[in-house]
Amino acid sequence: MTLEEELGQILKEKKLTIATAESCTGGLLSSRLTDVSGSSEYVMLNFVTYANEAKNKVLGVSWDILDNYGAVSEECAQSMAEGLYSATGCDVALCTTGIAGPTGGTKDKPVGLCFISVKYKGIVTVKEIRLSPNIERIEMKKRFADEALKLAISIVSENRIC
Repeated sequence: MTLEEELGQILKEKKLTIATAESCTGGLLSSRLTDVSGSSEYVMLNFVTYANEAKNKVLGVSWDILDNYGAVSEECAQSMAEGLYSATGCDVALCTTGIAGPTGGTKDKPVGLCFISVKYKGIVTVKEIRLSPNIERIEMKKRFADEALKLAISIVSENRIC
């Protein structure tokens, strides 16, 4: 069973809805969730909020957070989940923000850095992922999406292994 099938099964069993807001995964997470037959029962709405303007306008991430911490930060990921949850009324808000490379990283925020956030039952969990900067972009996005699905499965199944 794939990660997206496993998450879908849990969501269906618990009669929960999910929404996503993606930056570094660029819609891959949404695509994988909707690759599962019957996903319309639980997938509510998905956004690709790649630009800071989109994070601000669609999700309500404040310019203060974006200016002071950056789009690739725990603070931004948390705000994305809060905003997505509020905007959609979903049960599970799942977000990604990071640097897939191969360019764009810095010493403090290298290529391969990703923050994944999940809001469920009023609690936002943020997980930092650091992958090798030598991974190709497409593979990086796939691994970020895998990690996001694993985190959502852990939280929604209430086996919190974050």
